[in-house]
Amino acid sequence: MNPKKTLPALILCAALVIGGFTGCTHTADSTDSSGAGANGKNAPRFTIGICQLAQHPSLDAAAKGFQDAVEDALPGQVRFDVQNASNDIPTCAVICNGFAASGVDLILANATPALQAAASATIDIPILGTAVTEYGAALNLDAFDGTVGGNISGTSDLAPLDEQAALIPQLVPQAETVGILYCSAESNSVYQADAVKAELEKAGLRVSVYTFSDSNDVAAVTAGACVESDVLYIPTDNTAASCAAAIHNAASSFGTPIITGDAGTCRGCGIASLCIDYYELGRTTGEMAVRILTGQQDISQMPIEYSTQLHKQYNPELARALNIEIPQDFVPLT
Repeated sequence: MNPKKTLPALILCAALVIGGFTGCTHTADSTDSSGAGANGKNAPRFTIGICQLAQHPSLDAAAKGFQDAVEDALPGQVRFDVQNASNDIPTCAVICNGFAASGVDLILANATPALQAAASATIDIPILGTAVTEYGAALNLDAFDGTVGGNISGTSDLAPLDEQAALIPQLVPQAETVGILYCSAESNSVYQADAVKAELEKAGLRVSVYTFSDSNDVAAVTAGACVESDVLYIPTDNTAASCAAAIHNAASSFGTPIITGDAGTCRGCGIASLCIDYYELGRTTGEMAVRILTGQQDISQMPIEYSTQLHKQYNPELARALNIEIPQDFVPLT
């Protein structure tokens, strides 16, 4: 074999092998919401990890509002890593630990279990919650004064609970017994249920609490609550929202009306709700994120923000089926 011919051939083969491996290697392209690549003119400067507990209309709207507000203020400068836990709380921890390990610039925790997971994952990366009802209850804060401090802030979806309680005797005046239905795993639901129960008892109604642990027993618990109650109230509860169809199916055979704490759940199983606009709540959270990312504000000093716009909405189909007369200041769900 001629060594002078062999050497160039070996070099050529090596180049082809290296080129072949290079062609098979997948390199993650850092893209923003407008599609600009990592090497593009508007390559993202920031990465935001979004952990969403479950897919349902309220949380979806909050996530959309958040991303729209960030993109409006920082076009092409932010990459969103959006991950959904499919209503599995341990998965929230996996997602948030991954965000912490990858060093994202900010975490959006969409719903209470996502916030709790993010708070456990990092004390350094800024965390904004949205669709979280009560931060003191969610984070076990003994002296919550409206500002969490540290690396956490966000927005609350809490609507005035006394006004929500007042809907029940207004819409179902013949009711004497009220069942409050929620998922026992959600600390914010416990907080809401306690407050609404106290308001209803002050109004002279008999109130019982019914809790389900997860989606597996929601139908049975709902049926039991309907047997013993004239009307049900469901607070802002992510598991209940995800199981609204199952709740409706269980309650419909009893003809039991349901008042809900949010529009998404009402759309699935309720007759009416006093609720907030989750898209606008998400936008407010996105505006907070922009101020943090651009250094305009220190998250440790940012108080929790609340929606100031409340909406009285009703479900025309269910209200009609149950012969519930709806006041004129309510608007139909769209």
